[in-house]
Amino acid sequence: MKKYNRTLLAAAFIAALGVTGCGSDGSDGAQGEAGTPGAPGADGTPGTPAGSVVTTVENAYDFTLTLAPTDIVVVGTDPFSLKFTATGKGSGGADVPYSGLERVALYVTSQSANTTDTGAPMLWTNHALANDFGSSMYCNLEGSTTARDGSVVDACTLVEDPANPGTYTGSWAHDGNAPVVLASGDANDLVRVMIRVYDVTMADGTAVSDKILSTPVDFIPATGELAISAKDSVSNAACIKCHSPMEGYADTDMRISNIGAHHNYQKVENCVACHNPAYAGGQDDPAVGFNVNFNAMIHTIHAGHHIADSLTGEAKDMFGGIGFPAELNECTVCHDSGTQWNDNIYAEACLSCHVNVNLKTGENHRGIVPASDANCSGCHGAGSLSPMQAHSVDRRAAFENGLVLEVASAEVASDVLTVIIDVKLNGAVAADGTDLTQYLNKAKAGDDILIGTLDSNGDYVRGLSINTASNPEMFVVQSGKLTLTKALNPNQLDGKILSVSSEMNMCGNTTTDMVVVNTKLAEGAGTDTGACDVPVPANIVTKFFMFDAVAAKGVLTEDNLRFVSPELTAYTSPTQAGNDRTTADEAKCNACHGNLSHIKSPNHGVTNFTQCADCHNNNYAGSYHADVYKQAGVDADGEPTFEVVEGLTYTNRDLVTVAHRFHSGLFAGSTGAGIYLGTDGETWVNYPATKTNCQACHKDANAAGDAMPFFSGTGTLTSGRTAIAISGGEFISPVAEACRSCHAHSGPAALAHFKSNGATVTGDNVMSAAGVPIESCATCHAEGKTYGLDKVHSGAAH
Repeated sequence: MKKYNRTLLAAAFIAALGVTGCGSDGSDGAQGEAGTPGAPGADGTPGTPAGSVVTTVENAYDFTLTLAPTDIVVVGTDPFSLKFTATGKGSGGADVPYSGLERVALYVTSQSANTTDTGAPMLWTNHALANDFGSSMYCNLEGSTTARDGSVVDACTLVEDPANPGTYTGSWAHDGNAPVVLASGDANDLVRVMIRVYDVTMADGTAVSDKILSTPVDFIPATGELAISAKDSVSNAACIKCHSPMEGYADTDMRISNIGAHHNYQKVENCVACHNPAYAGGQDDPAVGFNVNFNAMIHTIHAGHHIADSLTGEAKDMFGGIGFPAELNECTVCHDSGTQWNDNIYAEACLSCHVNVNLKTGENHRGIVPASDANCSGCHGAGSLSPMQAHSVDRRAAFENGLVLEVASAEVASDVLTVIIDVKLNGAVAADGTDLTQYLNKAKAGDDILIGTLDSNGDYVRGLSINTASNPEMFVVQSGKLTLTKALNPNQLDGKILSVSSEMNMCGNTTTDMVVVNTKLAEGAGTDTGACDVPVPANIVTKFFMFDAVAAKGVLTEDNLRFVSPELTAYTSPTQAGNDRTTADEAKCNACHGNLSHIKSPNHGVTNFTQCADCHNNNYAGSYHADVYKQAGVDADGEPTFEVVEGLTYTNRDLVTVAHRFHSGLFAGSTGAGIYLGTDGETWVNYPATKTNCQACHKDANAAGDAMPFFSGTGTLTSGRTAIAISGGEFISPVAEACRSCHAHSGPAALAHFKSNGATVTGDNVMSAAGVPIESCATCHAEGKTYGLDKVHSGAAH
């Protein structure tokens, strides 16, 4: 047979090349007659209509990969098989088949009951890791690929159906079964499958910026039915509250935007594909210092600087500077899906925060050495040592009736202001002789009744507050009331609006859920000395009183307010919903921080913007944090060092300026506390959200349901603010200062840009608010404009 084939091949070459013996080629013969035309051939298969498939997408969210449980075999002895469809956005935004995929990676995990007495009740198993193959399996056109270490490894073979573009199958053409098949797996266990897609580009040939990951599919192989994981106690929505959402995805497919590790795998469900018991351990290795299993690692990361002194190795380097923005004891800030965090008691989870506890010796555990995790629930399964009670979860709500101050009246007579406040302590009218100074968390701090006036825009003008340090006798209750008096200049309140609120921060006891006497008041903050468990702000509704042209009896008003008052029942809840003159959203502050109370403790007992704005307003010049610092490097111990950013200072306390500065790293001092600038002067270290996502803090919509604008139709800010007082008696423009308080690179070029567009900046020597002209920033930067904030700060712009 071989000889015959070679003969045919030789004959073919001779015919093709005209190989002959030597001699004349001879003359060409006469042209023969044309033959009879052949019969018409059959019609060919119609080509794919133009636009009915795509081979590029402009955004990761334009690509959709769909998996059906019945098209996946990853458990048992049956051969591996996979089928999925891929679509992208075609003309008009329609979903059409995506053709041309060449490489994907398959991540497969199973959730099964833990049959031991150690660890969580349910455990994740990564199929590929269980088969000693790695964390995932590639599928490509060749059936083999090069691993990250340079070695050639087997892969499943990826084939696109030519009759159905956008439909792909994967099969295993090598010895044995595919490594993502768990032969010993139980077909009744939940299985999770996620696919990562590679080498997808935009129309110009550049790679799509974000990872393209399929929506994870949870199902039961035995039935092919979709399933819900029993372990998912933290939703993606919980993470997004601080880490921002990725744009373009449906609410049913929420994805986390700002996760730096591994260039972001976008979902909690995807993280556990690798961070599971297969990689558990490391916490006992000083060079590593943390357990990589997700339920432990995520605790250690977020405890960060709270436990930094007990961390070692990589854990200290990577996590020691991370500040959890909420109160660390508030488990439900993250655990928003079920009560597993309270019900399942096992050492791995507990020790990831309580890193100084040694259960082998009983150190920092009252000498108790449990034989196994099965013993833990004996003490911690219920009662005061259960996670919910031991951590005092949701403790703030319990103090709503701790100290309730109800502003009853404000009157002026003989140039003396008298404010009457009704007082309830722990749910009852305070007894005569009750000295509220003894209940403070800290002496001479967090002890003011905040009193001031409003300017013509409804912004605060401070200066009439009364505190316990200067007037202790006024804080002794008589007839269930406080009577506060303040000497005035002649006619000082004529025609004015008066604001009355509180920043009193009290001593809270979480065992009794009561405000109690601080027995160590002279020694410092009760929460530092141990006399108090938690600082508790007074529950107060900020009241506004209008005085006539000749001030006498104040009349309650809600006219022309920049910040609206809460109700008593709101306590730590958002207060500015529906108030379009405040674009920042207290609900979003609370979503990430839990509440505003702990942010300013122990020196200020506040719960909402009506209190913050007493100090942080555009009329109160100066700053205790004028300079800006950035990281200079690290010291011999690996700790960051800091240096002043030359030529960049801020000399006002306006709430917009301060809030922007704090969250952009421009407020941190020489020690770099909280969020700070990295060595490049641009990176915001410890800021958890997407840098350009204004809606991380600002409202999404106004009271009418439209997108919340920053500018009014007249070119001024929605708030109505037109000037900010700064040190030296000068006034500057608010828009330029807002931009400058986020953009640390605001050097001479930026200032020149501001000034050329009508801004007044420091050094222009404008000595009155009325002398500050309206900036023309809105001409280019208002929403909907070519360079509108909604465009230049969108994810696509960066």
